[in-house]
Amino acid sequence: MNIRQKIKDFAERRKAIRELSMLDDHTLADIGLSRSQIRSAVNGR
Repeated sequence: MNIRQKIKDFAERRKAIRELSMLDDHTLADIGLSRSQIRSAVNGR
């Protein structure tokens, strides 16, 4: 994987984290996440 792809992937993960963080707790619960799980879910852990 080259550096451009790594930067692109990082930016996409940051965007996903930002978007999920904007959801309220009820909506996160509907999709099976708690606020503390957002980063792990986005990073695939």
